[in-house]
Amino acid sequence: MIFNGADIEGKLLFLENDLYPGKKMSGLQKLSNIQPFRTIGWLPIEKATQQSGNVVEKESYSLDEICGGPPAIGEDKFCATSSESMKEFAISKLGTKIKSYSGYFAKNQDQYVVEEVRKIADKGVMCHRMNFEKVVFYCHQVNASTTYMVPLLASDGTKVNALAACHHDTRGMNPNLLDEVLKVKPGTIPVCHFVGNKAVAWLPIPVASESGDRPCAI
Repeated sequence: MIFNGADIEGKLLFLENDLYPGKKMSGLQKLSNIQPFRTIGWLPIEKATQQSGNVVEKESYSLDEICGGPPAIGEDKFCATSSESMKEFAISKLGTKIKSYSGYFAKNQDQYVVEEVRKIADKGVMCHRMNFEKVVFYCHQVNASTTYMVPLLASDGTKVNALAACHHDTRGMNPNLLDEVLKVKPGTIPVCHFVGNKAVAWLPIPVASESGDRPCAI
C-alpha cells in the first residue's frame, strides 16, 4: 500500500498558546482513526532541503521511503512492527521506567472544550500508526518536546483525558504543512498535536496520570 501524501484530514496541528481552559477545539473526531502520515508533520526529505525550506512533496511515499529515509532535524525515529519493538525503542530513549498512553476520541464527537492543562513530561516518544496494510508505527523522539494532560469536555457532556505533545524544536517539520495549517515557519514557534486513538505516547514515570488513562494496544 502507498501513502497518499496529498491526503490531509483536517487541521490537527495547533499552537501551544491555544492550550488554555475554555478553548474550543473542533475536528477532533478524526483522531479516532489512523491519520495520514503527512498530518504528523515530519516527512522523509533531506535535511539540506529542510533547512532551505524549498520542500517539494511527492504525491506518495512508500514504507521504505518513510522508514528508511533520514530522520528530520532534531528527530530520532524508528518504525516499529510490534508492541515489543515499539517499547524497546522507547526504553532506549527514556529508560525502563515508562508508561504508554493512547487517545480516546469518539467518532461521533467533533467539538470539545479544554477544561484544564497540566504539564506532565519534558520528554517522550510518540508512535503514530501509519495507514499501510502492514501494522507499522512511526515512532520518534523530538528535541525539546513537552507533553500535557488536557481534560476535554465534548458537546454531549463526555469527558476525555487527552494528551497533547508540543514540539519546541520544529526545524525539521514540513514547511508546506506548517504554512498550510498554521501560517508559521519551521523553527519559529512551538507546534502541538493531540495523541489520537491510533497513536501511542510513551512517557517516563512518574507522570501526573489519571485513572482513565488507556494503555496502548496494537
